[in-house]
Amino acid sequence: QVQLVESGGGLVQPGGSLRLSCTWSGDMYAIVAMGWYRQAPGKQRELVAQIINGGATNYANTVLGRFTISRESAENVVYLQMNDLKPEDTAVYYCNVDGRNWKGFSLETLNIWGQGTRVTVSS
Repeated sequence: QVQLVESGGGLVQPGGSLRLSCTWSGDMYAIVAMGWYRQAPGKQRELVAQIINGGATNYANTVLGRFTISRESAENVVYLQMNDLKPEDTAVYYCNVDGRNWKGFSLETLNIWGQGTRVTVSS
């Protein structure tokens, strides 16, 4: 069973930085993409950043130029470096893996979420 564990959230002042980490464990045949999502109070969960197998990245317009997603494949870790944080970045951040595993003779899609880590940006 694949599991994700996030860490690195906390309280930071506007303009500060945080680095989130997501470590996954378990057997998975392939990872299509890994991403970070966030959900602020009263709002829907939204994509923040995504890294596709092969290295291509996507970012939400609101974080472009401030956040960087990266992956250490050998360590099964994906990071989200967040710089110049703003109060509107306050949310619970979730790690997500879009993967594939064999089920019998077929590949099944796995969409796995971590438990979330809270980021609060406030003075």
